Amino acid sequence: MLAPEAAILYFALWPLGDYPIGTGLDGLPVTVGFLPWQILSYGLLHGSLGHLFFNALAIYMFGGSLEQTWGSRRYLSFFVVCVAGAGLIQLIVVTSGITGQGVYPTVGASGGIFGLLMAYGMLFPNRQIMLLIPPIPMKARTFVIVFGAIELLMGVFNTASGIAHFAHLGGMLFGWLMIRYWRGQPPFRPRGPKAVR
Repeated sequence: MLAPEAAILYFALWPLGDYPIGTGLDGLPVTVGFLPWQILSYGLLHGSLGHLFFNALAIYMFGGSLEQTWGSRRYLSFFVVCVAGAGLIQLIVVTSGITGQGVYPTVGASGGIFGLLMAYGMLFPNRQIMLLIPPIPMKARTFVIVFGAIELLMGVFNTASGIAHFAHLGGMLFGWLMIRYWRGQPPFRPRGPKAVR
């Protein structure tokens, strides 16, 4: 992992409960478990340079247009809500044990990235996006639907272990909800003439 072990113990997102992972230098048992700040701090840690690079690339590709549209403050609040929402969904899924993968930490801002992807598809649905592998052009809306469907299938069928598919879906869900809230669309009440794009 790119993050040091102590950072993983205290700042990665762990399931609810206390889980023994060994003994410390003093001979006492060391346990890990959820701590409130982990709902955000996990997004600052990454498992490898590749993980960090691709998350940064996605922020560059999709975040610039969103920040120009919304402004820095709204963009940052959106991203933070998506990271926290992704963490919340991942916390529920991992704590419930439905993935069957045991106890493990979650790291990375990918849930926030998937929130940005959802926002990009909602605000710029007809913009063309070129996939890297394979190089196929598609509309942003189609890209979001395809990626969301892939994440759902991979999460339900428990494929590609070590990837937080439900965190990605959680980021998309909270991104969708936040934009619906800003626009005053169901399930939220209309906000009047100042509803946002």
